[in-house]
Amino acid sequence: MSEPVDKYADIRPYNDDEVAASVARLIDDNAFIDVVAKYNLPRFLSAVPLLSRALVKYQLRKKWGAINSVEQVQQIVAKYLAQLVKRTTTEVTFSGLDQLDPKQAYLFISNHRDIVLDPALINWGLFSHKMKTVRIAIGDNLLQIPYITELMRLNKSFIVKRSVKAPKEMLRALSQLSAYIYDSLAGGDSIWIAQKEGRAKDGFDQTDPALLKMLQLNGRKQKKEFAEYVRELKIVPVSISYQYEPCATAKAKELYHKQHHGKYVKSAGEDIASIVEGFSTAKGHVHLAFGQPIEEGCESPEQLAKTIDQQIIDSFFLHPGNYIAGGCKQAVIDKADAQAFEMRMARVPDELKPLVLAMYAKPFHRKVEFKSSESGQ
Repeated sequence: MSEPVDKYADIRPYNDDEVAASVARLIDDNAFIDVVAKYNLPRFLSAVPLLSRALVKYQLRKKWGAINSVEQVQQIVAKYLAQLVKRTTTEVTFSGLDQLDPKQAYLFISNHRDIVLDPALINWGLFSHKMKTVRIAIGDNLLQIPYITELMRLNKSFIVKRSVKAPKEMLRALSQLSAYIYDSLAGGDSIWIAQKEGRAKDGFDQTDPALLKMLQLNGRKQKKEFAEYVRELKIVPVSISYQYEPCATAKAKELYHKQHHGKYVKSAGEDIASIVEGFSTAKGHVHLAFGQPIEEGCESPEQLAKTIDQQIIDSFFLHPGNYIAGGCKQAVIDKADAQAFEMRMARVPDELKPLVLAMYAKPFHRKVEFKSSESGQ
C-alpha cells in the first residue's frame, strides 16, 4: 500500500520524527554556530572560528543531542523565553486566558509589533497557563537563511508563501495555507497569525480583510457561509502592548525614508537584525490581552476585520508613553515612568522623533475614538 501524500510537507512545521535530523543540521551549520558563538562566548574566543565552532558544537551536542520531539523543543524554547523575559522586561502580564478552554484549539489573530516576539510571548502565556502552544505563521521572506528555516520549523512555525506572485500559483498557495490552518485547528492545534502582513510601524493596528478572505478559501470549498465558517475557526483576537516599542527607531527610519523617497528597500539581513534587536533590547512592561472567541459581527470579511479591531483596540493596555505621546493630561503617570520615557525619546534622532511619538500616541487616540463612537451609538 502506498504512503499517504503529505500535502503540507513544504509549509508545515517539523514532526517528531524529523526533529533529530533538523537539530543535527543546525549543529553542522557553521553560520548558525558563528551566531551562537558571537552572543555566548567572550569576544577573543568568538574571533577564532576554528576554536569557537568546536566549543559551541561540543556544548550543543551535549545539550541538544538527545532531542527527538517537538515537545522537547518547546521545553527548551520556554527556558530561553524565561531568560529573555527576565532580562529584557520589567514584567509580562496576561488577561483573558482564564476565559479560554485549555482543551479547545483557537485561531489567535493579534496586532503585530515584533517579528518573533509577538507569537513567542503568546506562547509564553499559553505555556505558563498549562495550555498547548500555537503553530506560528511566518512569511517566507524571513527564511532566506537555512538555519533560520530550521529554527522556525523546529519551533512549530509554518510557512506563508509571500514570494509567490503569479495569480494561479498565489491562489494555490493561499488555498493550501487556508486548508492547513483549518486542518490544524480541527486536529486540536491552535494557530497564531498576525492581523496583516508586516509589523504596524506607525502604531496603527488594523486587520486586513484580505487575510480573512484567505481563511475563507477553504470554507468556500466546503460550501459554508462565511459567518458559519468563522465560528468554526474559534477566532480569538489578541492585543499585544509593549511599554517600549520594539525597534521603534528602525521602524521610524523606514517610514521617514518612504515619506521622503517614495519607497524603502530593505538591506540584506535587515529582518534578522530586527529579530535580534527585538529580542535583546529593553521592553519594560508587556501586556497581552486575550479576547473572546468571535461568534457575532462576522457576516463578511470587512465586518469581521472591524470586530477583530474593536477587541484589539478596546483591550490594548495603555502604558505611560502612550498617554504622554497622546497628550493626555488626565492620566496619573509615575514620575520615574515619565522620566524613563523622556530619556528614551531623547536618544531618538530629531527628524524621527515625530514618527516615534506618533507610534506611541496612535493606540491612545484610537481607544478614545472607539470609546466615543461606542457611546454615540
